[in-house]
Amino acid sequence: MLSDDWQLTGGIDDFLDRTGDFLRSRPALHNTPLTDIEKLRTHRADAHGAEAAVFGLLESGGGVRAVFYRTPRGRLGLTPLSAGQAGTLAARLAALGHRPRDVVADHDTATAFAESWQRRTGAVPVLYWRTHLYRLGALVRPRPRPEGRGRAAGGGDHEHVVRWCREFCVDVGEQPSIDLIDAGSWAESRFGDRHFTFWETPDGTPVSMAAATSMVGGMIRVDPVHTPARLRGRGYAGAVTAEVSRAALAAGATDVVLFTDPANPTSNALYQRIGYVHIADFAGYRFTYGVPEAAPPGPATRS
Repeated sequence: MLSDDWQLTGGIDDFLDRTGDFLRSRPALHNTPLTDIEKLRTHRADAHGAEAAVFGLLESGGGVRAVFYRTPRGRLGLTPLSAGQAGTLAARLAALGHRPRDVVADHDTATAFAESWQRRTGAVPVLYWRTHLYRLGALVRPRPRPEGRGRAAGGGDHEHVVRWCREFCVDVGEQPSIDLIDAGSWAESRFGDRHFTFWETPDGTPVSMAAATSMVGGMIRVDPVHTPARLRGRGYAGAVTAEVSRAALAAGATDVVLFTDPANPTSNALYQRIGYVHIADFAGYRFTYGVPEAAPPGPATRS
């Protein structure tokens, strides 16, 4: 047990029993913990499954106020914390000998934890991921709408999906995902559990692609969105994103979200035109413990 009301749980089932209502209370803001923890739950029998993960929660006043989890690959995920709460958590995790590879959270929480972790451990934090979080308001069909239609990718599209996901990773500099794809470890990549949709021209040629997570707590995240460079500027990304968003709403999602690159004004403007509203900023810091490490993948999107 961690002091100052931070507690380690006995495992993923106990953790979800105690924190499920809290995580589902803000599904848009908690979208990454919801999808990460669900993936750990469903892959618990794998070598990198839930048994190797660490889960904890902060209780106060009889209720859960925050959670943390560390994946088997070393990523520390946090729900929003005050600077004091982040500092207390950093102190306790350091005392227990934990060495997270990186931390991902809303910008203020990730920054507060990274600074506290450096003071406690000497590990140097490096900002590797900055993103805007958008939530869908009222979906607006793109105008003008390019000719064509959306089509759910099937088994025969797997090689095409993998190739375009790799192109996406090259575009955003996501080397660890490239390494997994090249090693044939598609299922272990962050794309392995996505549901993909193509936008096709009238002759059936795929020209853009978007994916969505499975629904968790009423939330679906659109990720990634990719249009090959030679086909950009024709409205395909907006069309396929709107199609995936429409399908998410039709499936019963109450919150449809996506991350965008703050340095890409084109994609940010595109998503806003079809009804997405900026609600928060997120950040990721990797930690260097004396030996340089490769930047871990971040759930960024770019069209």
